[in-house]
Formats: sequence, structure tokens, C-alpha cells
Amino acid sequence: MYYILFYDYVENIVEKRSSYREAHLRLTATFVQSGEIILGGAFSNPTDGAAIIFKVEDIARIEAFISHDPYVQNNLVTKWEIREWTVVVGAAL
Repeated sequence: MYYILFYDYVENIVEKRSSYREAHLRLTATFVQSGEIILGGAFSNPTDGAAIIFKVEDIARIEAFISHDPYVQNNLVTKWEIREWTVVVGAAL
């Protein structure tokens, strides 16, 4: 099952994330390696949030990601939402 995790960021996220970016990317890399994260990245112009596409059987895996994410732990994410996503086209089907 596919899901999209949406993050809303604090203002000036680019400057504020520098201390936590490496740890955040390490966490995402473990989920990419396991095949659970398909794509992810920050929105630009403005950089006010991000979206990460997950392919998991259990939404608890996404919740585990969120609870371990340094951006969340250090209050750089002001709001997050998980949405189930029905994919109808694309190479990943």
C-alpha cells in the first residue's frame, strides 16, 4: 500500500535544519534501503514543507519514521499528515 507523508516546516527551515540534516538523511536512507521509501524531498519556492512517498504494509512503519525523525524531534516540523494514496499509473505498479 502506498502512502504520502506530508510535513509542514518552520520558517527558515533551510538554515535551521543544518544541525539535524545528516541524521535525517541517515534515517531516510534506512527506509530507502528497505524499499519502504520510494521518493521524498522538500518543496521549493518556498521551502515550507516536504512529501515522502512510502510503500508499506503497515502504517505503523511511517509512524516509527516520524517518531525517530530528528526534524520532528527538534520541532522543525510544525505539522504532519499521512495520506493513503491509490496509485493508478506509473512504472512502480
